[in-house]
Order: sequence, then structure tokens, then C-alpha cells
Amino acid sequence: MPPIAKGSTVAVTGSAGFIGSWVVKLLLDKGYRVRACVRDANDSKKTDFLKAMPAYASGRLTLHSANLDEAGCFDEIFEGCQGVCHVSHVSTYDDQDYVKMVCDHIIESVNKSQSVNRVIVTSSIAAVLSEADIFELERRPVCYEDRYPDELNPKRTAERQGYSMGKVLAQRAFSDAAEKNGTWDAVTCCPADNVGPILSAHQKDMGPWQHNIETMLLGEYFQNGAYRPWMTVDVRDDAACHIGLLESVAVSNGERYIAWSTDMRNVEDICASIDRLLPELGHDTPDVTDDFPERIQAREEELRRVWSGVELRNDRIRSVVPITFRPLDESIRDCVESLITVAKVKPKLKAGYEARS
Repeated sequence: MPPIAKGSTVAVTGSAGFIGSWVVKLLLDKGYRVRACVRDANDSKKTDFLKAMPAYASGRLTLHSANLDEAGCFDEIFEGCQGVCHVSHVSTYDDQDYVKMVCDHIIESVNKSQSVNRVIVTSSIAAVLSEADIFELERRPVCYEDRYPDELNPKRTAERQGYSMGKVLAQRAFSDAAEKNGTWDAVTCCPADNVGPILSAHQKDMGPWQHNIETMLLGEYFQNGAYRPWMTVDVRDDAACHIGLLESVAVSNGERYIAWSTDMRNVEDICASIDRLLPELGHDTPDVTDDFPERIQAREEELRRVWSGVELRNDRIRSVVPITFRPLDESIRDCVESLITVAKVKPKLKAGYEARS
């Protein structure tokens, strides 16, 4: 299918979220008309920042209430749209039948629209590298678009790997439906760990990575699961990748693209970066809290060794989208400053430093 036309209308699910709101903002900056889908358009805590965007005053940005669980909720919203960015999470990934049901709701509305050319499905790097057996990363250490988790591992169950399984399921559901319909295509974007500035105070709690930085500012932080390092992308670059995939003439139905900078850093180094990047702030860098069971702590060196051998690749996204990924330091700095200014987070400071009003 062709790419969407510049200045056309794009619907964005999950528009109040961290990634979704940046997709909305950058689409507007590029001249598109945007239909921002949120669970409740009257929830001022989550929508006032969207209504404050200049395009809302002119009508180029409109807000729409839509509950993913309700069939038909997107029928009127998608009518007349050329593009859809499906960024929203579902309520749970533990039930794969439920995940499929939500996909079917959205797919049916796309089919009914008779106007949508392309859908960008937001997946995750979990659909690339989340393994029931971490040593599979030693056997297949290069992480690029053709890599999938070992789906035949008997330990890969919805209880243990539901998020990863749900993301793979969604990718296939959309691409299969698009192929069957023949009038639109579905392209998947697999973002890495999103770091960068929030646009609304509520977003400090709507994603693990900016919330982790908030807890670091407040004086505590914890080891990541299985001692996994952060594998990052700036949220603004992630949004730009979504839009680039909408516009690209070089992508096809069923393809997926990983949006990450290939920066990889251990959690303790992320925390130490705050004081290094913003020494004027006077952040009191906390000690690491390692609350893993002793049997996991005993394997720390082994697990870190496995992760250190993983190679991240972003050749494919850079070949179809004109993107230069920001360095992680820039993302951390801007995230910290937005948490302080937008969310009013009060960082724990060293002796002799005072909070700025």
C-alpha cells in the first residue's frame, strides 16, 4: 500500500501516554491532522496538556474517548483517516485471547473505514529478545528484526512471558488481517526502553523508565530484572520512527522495525549519570538496592556476562527512516529536567544544595 499523504489525518491510540503523546506532537509539528484517542477525553489530569496544544484550538487536533475493550469504539474515529498509530497498551497481557480480541476490535474499525492506508503497530523489544531461557541470548546474541524469542520453549507461557507473547501476537494479527483485506498494510515498530522528557505530570507513572528515573531523583533505585541493562531510545526519536514508517515508501506489510539507539547501560550507571550530567542540581546519588533472592544475586556476574555479549542493531530502521538517534545522556538530562519542571518532582539533594523554586 502507499504511504500516507503529508497533511492527512492520523488517529493515535494511547495519545495520553508517554510515547503516544510525542507521536501526536510530532505529527502536528509536521502539519498532519490528528485524532487523539484516549480512554476518557474528559479526564483533565490526562488530557489538559493535549488541549493546551495550539492545534487543539484550531481543530486540527481533536480528542476522542475510546475504550479498547469495546467493539466498534473506533469506527467513527477512523473514518476518513489515512493512517493509524496504534500505540496504546491493553489492560493485561496475561490473557492472550483478550489481547487478540482487542486487536480484532481495532482491525474491524480499520476495515470499516475504507480510508486507512497504513497502520503502525507499537510492539516492543520484548518481542525480539525476551527469553524464557536467558542463555538463548548466548546462542543468538545479535538482536535485529528477524530475531524472535524461542517460542517453542515450554517455559514461555502467558504467566511468565505474556507481554512478549502479546506483542508478537498483535504484530501477526494486524499483518495477517491487512494481507487478507488488501487495501491497507500493517508495519510494526518495536521500541526499546523509552527515556526522555515527559509532556504531562501523570506520565511520570506511565512507563517504567521515566518512573525509574523519578525514583532515582527521590533517593532510591533498584536493580533491573535479571540484571538487564537499559537498552534505550529517546521517546522523541521513537515517535519520529513511528511517523517515518507511516511516510516511508520503502516498507511493506508485515515488516517490523526496531527503534533503539543501541545505547546499553547498567542501571547504576544511569543513576550516577544524573549528577554527572547536571552537577548544578546537586543530586544525592543513592546506593543500589538489590532485592533479588540470594540465588539470583549469586548469579549476578553470570547474568551480566550474558547481557554484555548481546549486540544491538538498528540498521533496518535507519535504512527506511531519516533518523539520527539521540545519545542516552541527552535523554537522561531532558527526562530529569522535565520531571522537575512538569511533574514537580523534588529531588533528594546533597548537603549544601537547595531546591530551586
